[in-house]
Amino acid sequence: MKAEERAAELRARLEEANVRYYVLDAPAIADAEYDAMLRELSELEDAHPELRTADSPTQRVGAPAAEHFPPYEHRVPMLSLANAFGADELRAFDERVRKLVQTDVAYVCELKIDGLAIALRYRDGVFERGGTRGDGRIGEDVTANLRTIKTIPLRLKALRQAQGDTDAFEVRGEAYLRKSDFAKLNEARERAGLPVFANPRNSASGGVRQLDPKMTAERRLSFFAYGIARENGIATQWETLQHLEEIGFHVNPNIVRAKTIDEVIAYCEEWEERRDSLDYEIDGVVVKIDDLATQRHLGSVGRNPRWAIAFKFKPREARTKLREIAINVGRTGSLNPYAILEPVQIGGVTVKNATLHNADYIANNDIRAGDTVLVTRAGDVIPRVIGPIVEERTGKERVFKMPTRCPICGSDADRPEGEAMSRCTNAACPAQVYERVRHFASRGAMDIEGLGDVMAGELTSRGIVHDIGDVYALDAKKLALVPRTGEKSIAKLLESIERSKQRGLARLLAGLGIRLVGEQTAQILADDFGSIEAIGAASEEELQQSAGIGPELAASVALFFKQKANQAMLDRLRKAGVGMTAPKRARAVAGPLKDKTFVLTGTLANLTREAATEMIEAAGGKVTGSVSKKTDYVVAGESPGSKLAKAEKLGVTILDEEGLRTLLR
Repeated sequence: MKAEERAAELRARLEEANVRYYVLDAPAIADAEYDAMLRELSELEDAHPELRTADSPTQRVGAPAAEHFPPYEHRVPMLSLANAFGADELRAFDERVRKLVQTDVAYVCELKIDGLAIALRYRDGVFERGGTRGDGRIGEDVTANLRTIKTIPLRLKALRQAQGDTDAFEVRGEAYLRKSDFAKLNEARERAGLPVFANPRNSASGGVRQLDPKMTAERRLSFFAYGIARENGIATQWETLQHLEEIGFHVNPNIVRAKTIDEVIAYCEEWEERRDSLDYEIDGVVVKIDDLATQRHLGSVGRNPRWAIAFKFKPREARTKLREIAINVGRTGSLNPYAILEPVQIGGVTVKNATLHNADYIANNDIRAGDTVLVTRAGDVIPRVIGPIVEERTGKERVFKMPTRCPICGSDADRPEGEAMSRCTNAACPAQVYERVRHFASRGAMDIEGLGDVMAGELTSRGIVHDIGDVYALDAKKLALVPRTGEKSIAKLLESIERSKQRGLARLLAGLGIRLVGEQTAQILADDFGSIEAIGAASEEELQQSAGIGPELAASVALFFKQKANQAMLDRLRKAGVGMTAPKRARAVAGPLKDKTFVLTGTLANLTREAATEMIEAAGGKVTGSVSKKTDYVVAGESPGSKLAKAEKLGVTILDEEGLRTLLR
């Protein structure tokens, strides 16, 4: 697979994982798998800087805030940590640090609590607001819920104020659920006939994000403080932790200062062995440079501070029997094989099912139904089959074959050569309706305001919307079935749905979720063919006549239109009045930017990327995705990333938003 295609696939999978974990409270992959994908994407982007985009998961910390909470803006970015998976990687981190600061450094080692990162803001020593990490810049305001956590002080003892800036005093820490409280919680749910929770971490995360604070209080959450967003005259991390205790916070007692990296490694190895002795879950150790001035000097790179790293513990393992290999259809249509196991205890949790990733993983590891297998709880969350114990085979084991049709709806399953995943080609497949609807309504597609992640989840989970076509059958009566939806919000959503009918062919194509068809490809197809009917009737050879449309992309488009279910859905959209022709506005062939090539990077102050692109193209210019010697201008906004550095290296003219407007004038 080409680097560009692999990067796009990794970005999509990581973003889906972020949304499922942070927004939907329904994690689908293990931490270790997420970390591996993130690391692979980071390495790809380092090797090919032109692939790094402003919205790449490597440039993010978490996921967007859920729509049902007001935003909480972090005054100092709440960063995430890079991971180390062994002593060698810790030593490499230490070498990088010492090379940058040209001296030895001391570290503070803190247990990595398995919970939810939280920020707490105090005014004049009184708790004012609190929020989740979110994307590191804006999280969710969950103040009412945080007030129910008894280890969060509502009023602090005397503060050290270096500049008298009490408004800026913000404490960072981790909300978590003790093992003993988790056991009591599940016992109570069992007595009430309710399903039990999977693990303390998800229970804590879900508890913080309850709409009713009384539900949060029932979880009996706890809180450990580990940092202050601004130091208030404090010189070291060690002093920071002491000060947090002095003003009333609960600080983890198992923290040490380490003078050398050998002491750090010894601490990590010790707690990997002792982790079960604690009444709360830990999944590693956070290692921070002690001196805060050195932290400020080193700063951060991308989403990670240079002055800290998270040592991740090894996943836990067990042996059991793999009874059967079954298929789950993901929300993006991917056919995901999983193992049905003889129940086995791993890390105090009974495991009955485990992921098998994809057909290649099964084949490469020679995993068969009936095998005795080694299973791990990677990241202590989603179990994964590592491989078979071949010497215990009896000859009755069965080789797995990936189905050629979707087991949910029976449509063709498409697996292009060189790709790991097979995917259902039916846009109306019940298994993937949520993701389809969410994408269809997104800003880059039909831009239906009010139909975001939460509303899409409500409509699809309640059976109100079964496919994209049902969006245009919504009315006030159906929307009133969604809890906490008032008359004004219903009216606004219906108005937005009506406006979306006029978005044009390119936006519709982008919203249909055809594999490999993004916004630029959709625009090319719309410009060249002019109508949905013409695209659907085109052969693969005819599709390839368009610029940038290769054999794989053409095959994907042709296969989408071949499916009867997709044709039926398009008929419903047509009857609903959705525009299926190219916009009447033709691309300008002359203008002040004729024959000029632009690249956009970062976030502009007043223009969306889509609006800037339209303005440039209307003036005769062209917008591309990567910087090269042929690029005439790079328009750079906030957080521009590697494209700006490459433009500077190549001597490309760099503009801000005002510079672009000047050119347009």
